[in-house]
Parts: sequence; C-alpha cells; structure tokens
Amino acid sequence: MTNTLNNSVATLNLSLERDIFLRTLIRELSGTLHDVVGLEEASGFLSVVGGTMGRQLNQDYKSALEVSNLSRKQVGDVLVDLKRRIQGDFYVIEQNDEKIVLGNRVCPFGDKVLNRPAICMMTSNVFGTIAANNLGYAKVELQKTIAQGDPGCRVVVYLKITEEAEDAEGREYFRGVESV
Repeated sequence: MTNTLNNSVATLNLSLERDIFLRTLIRELSGTLHDVVGLEEASGFLSVVGGTMGRQLNQDYKSALEVSNLSRKQVGDVLVDLKRRIQGDFYVIEQNDEKIVLGNRVCPFGDKVLNRPAICMMTSNVFGTIAANNLGYAKVELQKTIAQGDPGCRVVVYLKITEEAEDAEGREYFRGVESV
C-alpha cells in the first residue's frame, strides 16, 4: 500500500488550501454555535477566544517594541498592523485621547464572515483587550460590519468613559479584567 495520490485527484482544480480551510472551519464553528445556543452565547464563546488572543498579541507587540506599555498612538498602529498581517485592510479614520475610529475595507475572513456576526467578537475582544491593557479602559462599538452586509467596517474604540462612550452599544474592557 503506497501513500501516493492518484494524479487525477492531486491535479484537481479545487480552491482548497490551509487558509480557506481554516476560515471555513471558523465560519462553520460560529454558525453551529449560533444555531445551537443563539447569537449572544455564540458571541460570548468567541469573545473568550478573542480575549485570549488579544492578551497574547498585546504581549507579542510589547515585546517586539521593547516597551512595558503601548502609547495611545502605538495602540492605534498595532490594531491596524495586526489586521494587515492577517490580510485585513483596517485604517485609522480618527484618533484622539477619547477614541480611535477605524475603518476596514477587507475582512481577514473574506466572504466566510458573511452572516456570521459572532466572528466580529474576535475583533472586538482583540481590540478591546489590547487598548484596555495598555490604556486602562476601552469600549468597542462595532458600528458597521461586513458580516452584517455593510460594504466595510467601522469600529470605534472608546478610550475614556465619556457621554458618547456611555451611549454607544458595545463591550467594555478594563485593564486585567475580562470583558463585560
């Protein structure tokens, strides 16, 4: 018995490779969670994963930059860079002491994110965890998302508890505390 593929199978024109497989896996996992436990619970499960990834990415960037904490400007740069590295197209629309407003033209999950808004909790939690662990507080509002059919994303990361932040729909993050 050999482990060699039949040439007719090995040369099939299939759009299957690791990236597509993994994006499809996450899409199907989030869809199954949504179908079984509902959107809110599915979002909660993905939030846990996003928080863990956010802490790891935060540590990776701080180590690479050789800093103990990222500045507000560095937080914005890191949020854009980490999405760029995973083939997203985020950019800063506005940044000041109270908030960072980001836009996005391309989701790292591609079309696999369509109708899977729970996947956006990965972005919320990664962004919120990084911002809060460096600046003390963050509230992430997903104003527009490709997952919900918008042509692009608009994500606001509030850095201070202001009236605007309090009125926003979103998740809050505090230094060293899981999201609420």
